[in-house]
Amino acid sequence: MPELTRMTWQEVRDAARSAIALLPIGSQEQHAAHLPMGTDTMLAEAVADRALRRLDGAPVVVRLPALPFGHSPHHLFAAAVSLRASTLQAVLADVLDSLATSGFRRVLVVNGHGGNDEIMRLAVKEYALRADVALAACSYFSLGDGGTPGHAGRYETSLMLAAHAGLVRPREPRPEVTPPPLFAEPPYPGLTVERHGEWARVGGSTDDATTATAQDGADLLEDRVTALADAIRAFDAATRATHAEGEA
Repeated sequence: MPELTRMTWQEVRDAARSAIALLPIGSQEQHAAHLPMGTDTMLAEAVADRALRRLDGAPVVVRLPALPFGHSPHHLFAAAVSLRASTLQAVLADVLDSLATSGFRRVLVVNGHGGNDEIMRLAVKEYALRADVALAACSYFSLGDGGTPGHAGRYETSLMLAAHAGLVRPREPRPEVTPPPLFAEPPYPGLTVERHGEWARVGGSTDDATTATAQDGADLLEDRVTALADAIRAFDAATRATHAEGEA
């Protein structure tokens, strides 16, 4: 698996003619009392790296270092390192511009944090208007039939038990809160609702993590790796003819 950090500039220039650059992005934020701050970053990396190993070099993908900071102001009640939405969008635009200047014409951003999702997609859409590139963006958890992972609950805890079991601390049952938080249970389908102070009120998680298991995590990880590998192949097939080998 080619990694940008380990390549020389000549190797990067040669690879950029046909390769896809892959940028994982995550966050540093509270994940209740049992998961580490870097959970989102580590899970984005785990899914991306396993998907790239499965591709086995076809197509060629150059893996960038993960961007470890995201948009997490809603978690600052406990602890987080958060970028403003405008800052994250500007950082992504600078990274995309650097990759295009270095010769890459195809870039895929793989996200692990829900707070980044809209910003990441907007950055990709806006940059494609300015440069002759093919860009794609996804959150690993929502590809295909991925559904909604929640935060620091069963889904993410199961994945961490499969990918980084030594970093999962003892778990306590999540207490029921009344009224239920609106960000997790909107009053009408399709309605996005935020209410001040909700994350602190529910203790920083969306659901009970005590039901998480390593086996569930292994199954979830396999499903997400398969979905990302399929997405990379599809992106490659859709863009290869016009953006590979320097053709535009």
